[in-house]
Amino acid sequence: MLDQKTVRGFIEELGSNSPVPGGGSVAALAASLASGLGSMVFNLTIGKKVFNEYGDEEKILISKTLDACLKYQSKFLELMNKDKEAFLILMSAFKLPKENEDDKKVRSAKIKDGYLGALEVPLIVAEEAYKIYEYVMVAAKLGNKNAISDAGVSVLMLQASIESAILNVKINLSSIKDEIYKEKIKKRCYELVENGRIKRDQILTIVDESL
Repeated sequence: MLDQKTVRGFIEELGSNSPVPGGGSVAALAASLASGLGSMVFNLTIGKKVFNEYGDEEKILISKTLDACLKYQSKFLELMNKDKEAFLILMSAFKLPKENEDDKKVRSAKIKDGYLGALEVPLIVAEEAYKIYEYVMVAAKLGNKNAISDAGVSVLMLQASIESAILNVKINLSSIKDEIYKEKIKKRCYELVENGRIKRDQILTIVDESL
């Protein structure tokens, strides 16, 4: 499993001639790193003077948001593994026999399913990464100001994750023949990228003004 590798081991496998892990797994890892940075900001806030000066509402919000970031750290690592698995399933479909018409029909159906699976995982990564903006906004507004730059790095990693995941959606989507489905997915991809950029810039403005 990719999430069990050392950092060096992952990078070495990434840079090898193996097609996996690839950009999809990196996109998921970037989202996990972004979530981890959010968790760090909250952990550096709870128990500190700034935290003790907040009212109960802010304290509860910080604690709940920390729990959410911790959950997503693990979720994105699972998606990193799933992206690799989805690619391998797609590759195995191409290796199916095509000796006769029945073989070809089975192989064609499996390849289609493989492409759908291979685009589904990065789409989930992008959708879930977009949700993290809500949590990092809390970190930027209420977090320990000594860690405000980490909130900034978090949103940069989030947008990198979203746009990287979307590229992986698009390359697999190009092999799908259902035009209605393709347009629906393309529209959602556009929304995630553009809305993500807006949220990224909003949070970076808060971060920059605090530095």
